[in-house]
Amino acid sequence: MNATSFAATKQAWANVAREAARLANVKLQDLFADPKRVAALTFEAPHLIADFSKQRIDSAALASLGAVAQVADFDGLRAKMFAGEIVNNTERRAAMHWRLRAPDAPAEVKAVRAQMAAFATRIRPQIDAIVHLGIGGSDLGPRLVMDALRPLTHAGLQVRFAANVDGADVADAIEGLDPKRTLLIVVSKTFTTQETLANAEFVRAWGPAHLAAATAAPEKAIAWGVPAENVFAFWDWVGGRYSLWSSVSLVCALALKNNAFERLLAGAAEMDAHFRDAPFLANLPALSAAIQTWNREALGHGSYAAIPYAERLRLLPAWLQQLEMESNGKRVTRDGEALERSACAVTWGAAGTNAQHSFFQLLHQGVQEIPVEFIVNAGAQEGPPSHRAKVFANALAQAQALMAGKSEAQAKAEMLTKGVSAAEAERLGPHRAFPGNRASTMMSIDALSPEALGALLAFYEHRTFAQAVLAGVNPFDQWGVELGKEMANALLPALEGGAAPANADASTTAWLKRLR
Repeated sequence: MNATSFAATKQAWANVAREAARLANVKLQDLFADPKRVAALTFEAPHLIADFSKQRIDSAALASLGAVAQVADFDGLRAKMFAGEIVNNTERRAAMHWRLRAPDAPAEVKAVRAQMAAFATRIRPQIDAIVHLGIGGSDLGPRLVMDALRPLTHAGLQVRFAANVDGADVADAIEGLDPKRTLLIVVSKTFTTQETLANAEFVRAWGPAHLAAATAAPEKAIAWGVPAENVFAFWDWVGGRYSLWSSVSLVCALALKNNAFERLLAGAAEMDAHFRDAPFLANLPALSAAIQTWNREALGHGSYAAIPYAERLRLLPAWLQQLEMESNGKRVTRDGEALERSACAVTWGAAGTNAQHSFFQLLHQGVQEIPVEFIVNAGAQEGPPSHRAKVFANALAQAQALMAGKSEAQAKAEMLTKGVSAAEAERLGPHRAFPGNRASTMMSIDALSPEALGALLAFYEHRTFAQAVLAGVNPFDQWGVELGKEMANALLPALEGGAAPANADASTTAWLKRLR
């Protein structure tokens, strides 16, 4: 970074800090004195609406974040990504996952998609079950899509996933299935992933009648035993955690009816167009990234909770954890310089309403404020019609309670009204008080359809990219996962009967002996 850019960046962040100091002690409820606040802080994108009015932010604070985006060259880096230029600078690659779902996708992408469709037509009559083996980006995306769109699964077809190298996972995946009527799909970009190949060897020995693979190394899949016509390519310009739009989701193309996979791609493409064309302060993924950055860097909230109030989206927090923390969990800039501030919060969460009976105690009465992102399905829902209103009431109530809280005086007055003695009300008052003044975002998708799901997942991908731009990091590499893999490979021989590595520390050596 040259001296001019450094000075501009420093000044932009100083302005953000000034806005944060102005708002830090303002009560969220007091911000609603502005009658236009909700309208001004509610934004739309294809299939998605987000209300940021319960965040500790206003137009001046957003403008300061827009200035950070400008000096960080948000417009330039976004244009480079959509032009297919190198944005993954450490690996010298483009990041073109968006091209997988573009209406004018490259010929090679369309060819693989046609190959997947033809394979689906041919294989479905021959199978009753699919076992999908992958890990990380080769597992989380397809697993989430299948869980979210489960009602669209072809009747009578079982879909099982295994990712963990703990043998229980893959043993469960094949339990009760008929190998003669089972398709095994092995998904690995390099076709060298230790956990996936260990699971694949086990399942292959079980004897499934059909084998398929999704990989960027087709020759290795063929050498392993997958028929060449059942190998489906993807490419180096597709990062693992951005790969669900590729042949990595072969299981979805096979198992889902009503053209669901193509519709998923179409919904994502709609969000791509919005992110590509909208200016920063009218761009929903970019604005959401700015607010995430604001909460983390300006207000000091090191984590946030993602709470989908939709059982079909229960795997969304796990998918988001990899997307956000593997992409932006970095300590150096794109240029290799030490970061002055963090680039990523801790992402965690679970589905509401279950989460209310788990960690919401911490959200409401814990010492630290943890912002919450609520996601609801505003469209038609499964099950008893009366449940729809109940799930909405719970989501809205939690956001309202986080902001409004309940004072100790209110808690005491309520107890007295219910006949509790004054002494008992005094004793329990502190325990029944809620500090409130805690921020949240309320979002909705217009339906739990393939199109809306595609738009939602693309929204999060683009938000992750926008946060990376604001922080100055490369979101498309993941060197942090390599060291542990290398060490595991070095330790494995000792656990299989060999000697411990000479450089192993005393604790590791002791555990090698204990576990061998």
